[in-house]
Amino acid sequence: MVYKFLLLSDEVNNFKREIQISSQATFLDLHNEILKATGYEEKQMYSFFICGNDWSKQTEITLIEMDTSSEEDSYIMEQTYLEDLLEEEYQKLLYVFDPLTERVFFIELCEIITGKELKKPVCSKSIGEPPKQYIDFDLVNNDFNINTDLGENFYGEDEFDDEDLEGLDEDTFENRLTDDPF
Repeated sequence: MVYKFLLLSDEVNNFKREIQISSQATFLDLHNEILKATGYEEKQMYSFFICGNDWSKQTEITLIEMDTSSEEDSYIMEQTYLEDLLEEEYQKLLYVFDPLTERVFFIELCEIITGKELKKPVCSKSIGEPPKQYIDFDLVNNDFNINTDLGENFYGEDEFDDEDLEGLDEDTFENRLTDDPF
């Protein structure tokens, strides 16, 4: 059987990748084809999530073994076959390619082709440029005119002035602490 996946991005409107892969391939094989189809670097912590129809995360498949509790099933890309977790057309997945900012590709198993086999995965459709793999926070700050220099007086004056409390007597201050507003 061959699985045909459609990859989309919420960051780039005209980005689309279609990947065909054997149902007996691993998630690592799919991961490697996604990297090849997007030109992304390998040195990142990637993961897949099997999702519900509303894109809610259900099952995670990680690139490497993660320290999880023994109560939860742990899936690793290299050891998990696509057919073990994907059985229906239109099943949804998320592919996290930037874990620091939770940036993802939305993936749908758009077709299951029976009676056909593939020896290696193939990107059968490539439209548009993928989103940049990494966010350059310096560019983001400049684009939005965000001033990250808070300056000396961000928290107010450096010195406390007793005159700031003039007009407040001790009874008023104590009543504010003891009065129950409820």
